[in-house]
Amino acid sequence: MVEKIFGTDGIRGTANTWPMTADMALRIGAAAGRYFRNDGSNGHRVVIGKDTRLSGYMFENALTAGLTSTGMNVLLLGPVPTPAVGMLTSSMRADLGIMISASHNPHHDNGIKFFGPDGFKLSDAAEEEISRLIFDGVEPAQSNNIGRAKRIDDGRFRYAERLKSTFPHGMRLDGLKVVIDCAHGAAYKVAPEVLWELGATVIEVGTAPNGFNINDACGSTHTRKASETIVSHGADVGICLDGDADRVMILDETGRVADGDQLMALMAHRWAQSDRLANGTLVATVMSNLGLERFLDGHGLRLERTSVGDRYVVEAMRRGGHNLGGEQSGHIVMTDYATTGDGLLAGLQFLAAMIETGQPASALTRQFQTVPQMLKNVRFAAGSNPLADASVQACIADAELRLTGKGRLLIRKSGTEPLIRVMAECEDPDLLLMVVDGIVDEVARVA
Repeated sequence: MVEKIFGTDGIRGTANTWPMTADMALRIGAAAGRYFRNDGSNGHRVVIGKDTRLSGYMFENALTAGLTSTGMNVLLLGPVPTPAVGMLTSSMRADLGIMISASHNPHHDNGIKFFGPDGFKLSDAAEEEISRLIFDGVEPAQSNNIGRAKRIDDGRFRYAERLKSTFPHGMRLDGLKVVIDCAHGAAYKVAPEVLWELGATVIEVGTAPNGFNINDACGSTHTRKASETIVSHGADVGICLDGDADRVMILDETGRVADGDQLMALMAHRWAQSDRLANGTLVATVMSNLGLERFLDGHGLRLERTSVGDRYVVEAMRRGGHNLGGEQSGHIVMTDYATTGDGLLAGLQFLAAMIETGQPASALTRQFQTVPQMLKNVRFAAGSNPLADASVQACIADAELRLTGKGRLLIRKSGTEPLIRVMAECEDPDLLLMVVDGIVDEVARVA
């Protein structure tokens, strides 16, 4: 049996600990190179992007060494958002795209995400074969077939032009004051540039990366600083990205946060009105609020739910021919424009809605009344499985019984961290708290 190394979004962990070590990165690069350079020719290429973590330098060099050792030619993009890697993999006719990032995680974590030649994330089958090659080892290329590596200086600008091409032709953001929080991450240059070029007055937050401050008290998971900046500057709206800019939170003019569910509701409704929503369907995960499902149903639209992870959303979209999907956490996928979640692209779509409707952000970010939802995480020791414990199972069964006809319960392991995620929805806030805390306490006791 092949050892499991891939999670729900590539390979991720603490830098300089297994599996995120330089040695493993070299082996990963060699395995991916062998998988994609399967005909022995030297015409194969891979693009590599990264965010702003200090460990990105180490992994970039190690991956490059592994890839070139198997004859792959490497094109280094430097710091660019994850969706830029997906886009450039396809547009540059590469066989493989790699993004070095741990997304919204703190600086001491890092990860490796893969994109196939079509710009979409790899299938489970491809990941399993690469895993096998990682642990079995690969034969290096002959010395005269070693690959080359070169820097690509205009990757960010290519991505910026693609983003602007998705904005309504002739529309400008003149007179709109926008706070953009880049989480000191991959979009720290491109996001303010795009907004300024479209005419907005741009107020920057989180645009001074130092290798250690990515996602630190800023970005889509820590919106307080952006919220305070909106209020102090009298801004019209805020766009908060995460470290690799594939997710977004929108803040209105009062600094109030709207999650991915509200943004998807707005877009699905608007797209349906203009006959753009394919099959009248929005694809989202099991984490999306029940209020979103009720909203869509009230407008004659359908919600298709998937497992947690934007890759599963995209797989369902491609399988069903749908063009809009995402996650409550802020991954918004628009396959008419992009192959993966793109926070800045979603933010631009929201700004376009503000201009077209003439409504303030506060009116557009409250599309439906949310059903009270609570999510708590419990960390567990590596190698353990608290959900298999009989007392935990009994506690979960009791909670499900209590919620029958009143709400829903979702318990799952995180695919990227050693966490048990306990989520429940219920109209009764006291029952909601009792159910979630009861399960959390029991999981923590045995973890």
